[in-house]
Amino acid sequence: PPPQSPAAAKLNKYSSRITEPKSQGGSQAILYGVGLSDDDMRKPQVGISSVWYEGNTCNMHLLKLAEAVKEGVQEAGMVGFRFNTIGVSDAISMGTRGMCYSLQSRDLIADSIESVMGAQWYDGNISIPGCDKNMPGTIMAMGRLNRPSIMVYGGTIKPGHFQGHTYDIVSAFQVYGEYVSGSISDVERMNVVRNSCPGAGACGGMYTANTMASAIEAMGMTLPYSSSTPAEDPLKLDECRLAGKYLLDLLKMDLKPRDIITSKSLRNAMVMVMALGGSTNAVLHLIAIARSVGLQLELDDFQEISDKVPFLADLKPSGKYVMEDVHKIGGTPAIIRHLLELGFLDGDCIT
Repeated sequence: PPPQSPAAAKLNKYSSRITEPKSQGGSQAILYGVGLSDDDMRKPQVGISSVWYEGNTCNMHLLKLAEAVKEGVQEAGMVGFRFNTIGVSDAISMGTRGMCYSLQSRDLIADSIESVMGAQWYDGNISIPGCDKNMPGTIMAMGRLNRPSIMVYGGTIKPGHFQGHTYDIVSAFQVYGEYVSGSISDVERMNVVRNSCPGAGACGGMYTANTMASAIEAMGMTLPYSSSTPAEDPLKLDECRLAGKYLLDLLKMDLKPRDIITSKSLRNAMVMVMALGGSTNAVLHLIAIARSVGLQLELDDFQEISDKVPFLADLKPSGKYVMEDVHKIGGTPAIIRHLLELGFLDGDCIT
């Protein structure tokens, strides 16, 4: 069972460090300056960290999602402050020296969220990541801070369609091989490139973004369906608006990331990766997440689970389908239910 909080838990126990003492007049002047009222000064403050930037389909819509999260936080009776962190598009950088910046972006994300949350004394965090390194970066920050937190995944992109064919980001990479081999013309190549990414959302197959989002949902750090609800589905905005309500519940219970991210829940995350045929990048990211909460994972742990858990998913790049198809059959919770029935997941973990 989750840890029991005192009957009258102080929900603003961090932000009160700057909102209550008379000696913190400068802090309070700034907060009045950004629009807080006397009543707001007594409310919990929530840092809403978005990995929004315009230059990537995975992230281009996250500002809109952050607005919906803030609405939900305010409806729950709290104060929400949005802030941004950086991101790197692996799809853009792939095959160039730009990839030298990819992995370090994860740690920059973790460092920047931890820095803002700690310096500003926010009581809880809702992070909105969208691309590969974003998800582990946000969870690492949550683990280090250990304040009530929820991750809202930006969601997967829809597949592209052209002349009866279905495409995704890997189609745009693979079509170059067809072109250089002479099997298609440059016009045909460009038809694929132009129609592979039809809008907002993370790369649609079981690549790193969807892998990590699914693993983190199985770990318990998101609301149900977060990893499988597409970016442009109205349900994604509903999820954003609900996040504040559930973060308030976490604050009342004083339920923190280190209560949720345990050896057992990390094992559940690894099981999900194996069953879905997820990205091998999950190995280095889950090891880093474990370390952020003071736990150790080894390569042998992944091998042990790989030896036991069957590969169930027919998802790109090894298979046929994309994450939107998972959404259509019941989403990630349906997969979790199936793995529970098979006895591969620990159903007693806190979520």
